[in-house]
Amino acid sequence: MMDENIESGGGEPNMREKIEAALRTVFDPEIPVNIYDLGLVYEIKVEDNGNVKITMTLTAPACPAAGEILHDVQMKVEEIPGVMDCHVQLTFDPPWNKEMMTEEAKLELGFL
Repeated sequence: MMDENIESGGGEPNMREKIEAALRTVFDPEIPVNIYDLGLVYEIKVEDNGNVKITMTLTAPACPAAGEILHDVQMKVEEIPGVMDCHVQLTFDPPWNKEMMTEEAKLELGFL
């Protein structure tokens, strides 16, 4: 098993970059910022066999869109060529807070 943390040098995006791009297309229906920039994705592991494991959280444990968001993550990552399977693990440790957002997300939501 190997984490793919190597950045590609301007050519074809590596698998991690493709996964991050896919995650930036997943939104909580109540928040106009994608889950990646919200800081909801804690870990992305890419194994040599094409399996992907994503550990993520939600803005609140009782999020009514939880099932939809997790399904979107799995489906969009599995659409990437080379990904054989995507397993999404939900965690609330550590709990999400707005400091986990990117500067762009904070600006979009009026926190800056």
